[in-house]
Amino acid sequence: MEYEVLFLPDQKKVKVRPNTNVLDASRRAGVRIPTRCGGKAGCLMCKILVPDEERGHCSVPETKEIRKLGTSMMEQGYRLSCQTRITSHLKVIIPEDPLKAAIRKQLEAARNREPDDFI
Repeated sequence: MEYEVLFLPDQKKVKVRPNTNVLDASRRAGVRIPTRCGGKAGCLMCKILVPDEERGHCSVPETKEIRKLGTSMMEQGYRLSCQTRITSHLKVIIPEDPLKAAIRKQLEAARNREPDDFI
């Protein structure tokens, strides 16, 4: 049996075996999720968002993941991809890197300015 995982916003899909973690699935799909700790729940870099309707399609968070993320982030749907195991077809959102988001917003603002704005 295999489950399909859809990575948003990239719209990339991959089929994986049950209990594969999302980080490993992302690598198979060619989706980059940064990590520094090698998947040991040590760095918080591999955060993903699991939409409310998808939360039953993956493993229940263990204590170390809850401690690392905190209840506020968990309530918002954040999970660590290295700790989240796939138990059914699943859709996850890869949050945009904050630095890339800031640069993207600046570029969009620059594109939307009138040419006279630069004088």
